[in-house]
Amino acid sequence: MRSPAASEVARRRTLVDDNLLRFIGGDVCRIPDRLREAMEYSLTAGGKRIRPVVLLSSGSAVGGDEEELLPFACAVEYVHTYSLIHDDLPAMDDDDFRRGRASSHKAFGEAAAILAGDALLTEAFRVMGESRLAGEHPGRALAAVAVLARAAGAEGMVGGQQLDLLAERSNTGGPEKNEIDLRKTSALLSAAAGMGGILGGGTPAQVTALGRYGTALGLLFQVTDDILDETGSFEEMGKGVAKDRARGKPTYPVVFGMEAAVARAERLSREALSTLSSFGDEGDALRTIVQLVAARRT
Repeated sequence: MRSPAASEVARRRTLVDDNLLRFIGGDVCRIPDRLREAMEYSLTAGGKRIRPVVLLSSGSAVGGDEEELLPFACAVEYVHTYSLIHDDLPAMDDDDFRRGRASSHKAFGEAAAILAGDALLTEAFRVMGESRLAGEHPGRALAAVAVLARAAGAEGMVGGQQLDLLAERSNTGGPEKNEIDLRKTSALLSAAAGMGGILGGGTPAQVTALGRYGTALGLLFQVTDDILDETGSFEEMGKGVAKDRARGKPTYPVVFGMEAAVARAERLSREALSTLSSFGDEGDALRTIVQLVAARRT
């Protein structure tokens, strides 16, 4: 039987799934048919929706209104989906499958995939700017937008992808691996958590704690992903496995060894939970997310 917190996480995931296409629907955004098809193909391919659920849960933990937070949550998923589309491109990680089906560039061609990613990234900022919360609390919205832009840009995901490409075949060590993961994976989760705190009207201390939570959760997510790349199957992961090792890319088991990688995942779980010590029951959904990430097999 699910705990109340687990049920709340599942409800928020469903809420995101049900609204992902709402903010780019034909009544609000005129998109050429082929481009819309490519955008929707990747957006509706499934996924855990951890980033938007973290934003909603963080916002709720500080008293935010879920309906006001929802456009920002969907915008974060647009940015995440854009990054996956572009990461799969032949010039990047060259992956033919994502979430159990053909990657965007395999289904629509490279040009359409690039444009779909570009569109999702850009529409994310339109959706946030046109939100009700932006009209009622422009200071909060502007601060949240800046956090997301920094996490998605050269200092965050884009910079992390560049470092990741440079790391192939370069015998990257622990510090370099950690820097890649802080930028490429952890930055967006930290942004999602911090944005929820900002948008929900949290105190500076709460926003800082939530950002630290997202950072630890992001590193935990990457460690478990690296472990699953070594131990999982295509059916579980929905994409090729052991490809990172074959390409010479640094993963936690490769750089530190499997035993150390598992131990690091356990430490990061404890660290993520410790950042929530100042939150009472309102932080239970965030605690449940840590448990789900640590135990995941997909």
